[in-house]
Amino acid sequence: MDKIKIGIIGGSGIYDIEGVTEVKAVEVTTPFGPPSDKIIMGALEGIKFAFLPRHGRGHKISPTELNFRANIYALKKLGVEKIISISAVGSLKEELKPRDFIIPDQLFDRTKNRVSTFFAEGIVAHIGFADPFCGSLRKIAYDSAKECGIRVHKGGTYVCMEGPQFSTRAESNVYRQLGFSIIGMTALPEAKLAREAEMCYVTVALVTDYDVWKEDEEVTLEKVLANLKANTENAKGFLKKLLPKIAKLKSADCVCQNALSTAIVTAKDDIPEQTLKKLDLLIKKYVK
Repeated sequence: MDKIKIGIIGGSGIYDIEGVTEVKAVEVTTPFGPPSDKIIMGALEGIKFAFLPRHGRGHKISPTELNFRANIYALKKLGVEKIISISAVGSLKEELKPRDFIIPDQLFDRTKNRVSTFFAEGIVAHIGFADPFCGSLRKIAYDSAKECGIRVHKGGTYVCMEGPQFSTRAESNVYRQLGFSIIGMTALPEAKLAREAEMCYVTVALVTDYDVWKEDEEVTLEKVLANLKANTENAKGFLKKLLPKIAKLKSADCVCQNALSTAIVTAKDDIPEQTLKKLDLLIKKYVK
């Protein structure tokens, strides 16, 4: 199977872009169980990509139930080096309006029930995560959205909550007081696992609502879905601009690609054979 260097994670409508060719669905097995769905392979103007419907086709998997490790591992297994995460979010600031795009630069973790590392069962690694999104991908994502005429904002903190319920009004107001920009349910541990897998990762956040803090702006599923549909159409044009730019990036230019180089603290002889085998795809160049 050909190695595909660009991966997209998002809603199931994203990959249906005019001009995509060579479309096929592949089933990828992982030592962490099955990913959310079959991975859609395609090409846009000769640039190959892999698309993973985060919640499964038909949106069947809630945020807490997502097998994040299997999703990231499956893309890594296909050869993906750079991940574009398309994520619906609520806005915590007046100026970040529904149907705007945000390219956040920080994360705040409010999840409670998710496995957030590949490194367990006899091996420990401590990756750097001060800057959770790839700087190179953030820049070209922002530039691509601007070129498409999309109202896009650079920077901001994405607070990731557990869900699947939306925030209480008290929570929403506290997040605003803390200066957070947007709120969603899927960026973590996705971004942490991508870093552990030495993959560049960027979130392109699509605002669907004002969470619950704004008076006279009640969050309803009907409003969210309408804005999500409009955002999805914008995202298709955005990806047409973005993919050629990503294809020109060199992996060697990014620190994300060497995140494990000084992170593994367990000596090879102390790592159980089963764990070595399980993580071979991620660690083989460091535990020879």
